[in-house]
Amino acid sequence: MSVVTSAIVLSEEAVNQLPFPGVFFGLIAFVIFLIAGFVMWSYRDVANRHPQKSAAFAQSHDLHGHGDRTGADH
Repeated sequence: MSVVTSAIVLSEEAVNQLPFPGVFFGLIAFVIFLIAGFVMWSYRDVANRHPQKSAAFAQSHDLHGHGDRTGADH
């Protein structure tokens, strides 16, 4: 027998059992993404919860001048 044939014969005996059916891997990933999405959703609009800070930021930064925002004035 060749090496390839021997490898094929030996690989037929090896069986990797999963701890649960494959569908559950997708369900677990979906639940993890839902939890991560909920965490991201819970932080929505956090910057606007403190109006005095956002007003001070808006006054100190010229967002419409576009001149000095990035430091690339070319």
